[in-house]
Amino acid sequence: MLKKLYDWTIAKAESPASEKWLAGLSFAESSFFPIPIDLMMIPMILARPAKAFRLATITLIASVLGALFGYMIGALLFEAIGQPILELYGYQEAFATFQQNYAEYGILIILVAGFTPIPFKVVTIASGVVSMNPFVFFLTSIPARGARFYLVAALLWKFGDPIREFIEKRLGLVTTAFVALGIAGFAVIKFL
Repeated sequence: MLKKLYDWTIAKAESPASEKWLAGLSFAESSFFPIPIDLMMIPMILARPAKAFRLATITLIASVLGALFGYMIGALLFEAIGQPILELYGYQEAFATFQQNYAEYGILIILVAGFTPIPFKVVTIASGVVSMNPFVFFLTSIPARGARFYLVAALLWKFGDPIREFIEKRLGLVTTAFVALGIAGFAVIKFL
């Protein structure tokens, strides 16, 4: 099944709608969708390495716009939308601790969460809840997300064929690693 999903994603990377899908999922991933966008971006870059930086740019723009949407969820709709999202992922206690630390370390938290497997959607919602300056939030999100996406794009552009061969030979291992990173990110949020 994983091989079929991987092959489907590679095939979709060449379709006319692939960049729209990437943008839509990047937007959603920064505000409410639980699956890391890397799972779509990496196969797309592997299929078309010449488009690596274009795809990273699309991902960055959509991700930052999604982060602003997550911010608005926190600022305007926390009780109606934000709270249920946090409850869905079991982040209530972590979120309370997070709020306490956010005033002092807000910019650093955004930079770390934007670059690592820590779920960025939690940070975007929290930024709105604690009323972080939206301009500072926006400006901090750009390098945080950009560093991650452009690093992935650069590595895949430079070493694409060997990485693609590795992924295709060890798809189960690669998928397990991504799931483990995602779980680790959720665990970090839970214990903050």
